[in-house]
Amino acid sequence: MQRPGRSGRETGGSVFARDVTEKEFTAVRFRGGYAKGDVDAFLERVRATLTAYETGTAFGVLSTVDVVNARFRPTKFVEGYDQDEVDDFLDEVVAELRRHESPGGR
Repeated sequence: MQRPGRSGRETGGSVFARDVTEKEFTAVRFRGGYAKGDVDAFLERVRATLTAYETGTAFGVLSTVDVVNARFRPTKFVEGYDQDEVDDFLDEVVAELRRHESPGGR
C-alpha cells in the first residue's frame, strides 16, 4: 500500500507523477479485484499525463472523463488489485486533473 503522506488527501489533494510511479495496491485473490496488467497500463497513461502537466507540455493527455470511464477486467480466482484501493486512488487523480483542467489550472 502507499506510504502515508505521499499524495492525494494526505497532502491536501495534490497527486504528482511520482506518486503514480510509487503507488502500490494490495493484491487480492478469491474476491473481486482488477486485472493488474489493465491497471498498470492505465496508470502509465495517468503518469504520462501528470508528467505532461508538470512540465507544461500537456497535449493529448487523459481527461477527467477518461479516468472516470476507465474500466478494468475483474478478477476473482487469479491475483488482482484491490478494487476499492484502485477506485480511491483514481478519485484522487480525477480531483488533480480537474485542478489542471480548470481555468487558470496549475
